[in-house]
Amino acid sequence: MKVNLNWQGKLKFESTGLTTGHTVTMDANEAAGGDASAPSPMEMVLHGAAGCMAIDIGVILRHRMDKVTKLAIEADGERADTEPKYYKQIKMNIIIDGDIPAKQAQRAADLSKDKYCSAVHSLVANVDVQVILNGEAL
Repeated sequence: MKVNLNWQGKLKFESTGLTTGHTVTMDANEAAGGDASAPSPMEMVLHGAAGCMAIDIGVILRHRMDKVTKLAIEADGERADTEPKYYKQIKMNIIIDGDIPAKQAQRAADLSKDKYCSAVHSLVANVDVQVILNGEAL
């Protein structure tokens, strides 16, 4: 996997994945001298961890995805107070609606977090996952 990142002025950068051709823009917040016109790299890390978990869960539940009406993740990251301000803790609420057995929903989330999600395993953070199936916490 390879990306090319190019400066766009101030503290804004555009990064293009050479495998997929997809481009993302990142910017620093105003306090750091950016315009906050795009997600920061650390916000992108959180996007990546949530996206990785969601894709894994979809793959794990692939035989039941026709019964899923909602799959969403709320990710809340707590960063260190001093540099480097890495994520110390990430809490994820995995919200699934549909005709899915609770045991399978929980298993999919656990397998993603504990085994398959490369983004989560790339972090120093402790990642806590809670599954909410049809409005009820498991």
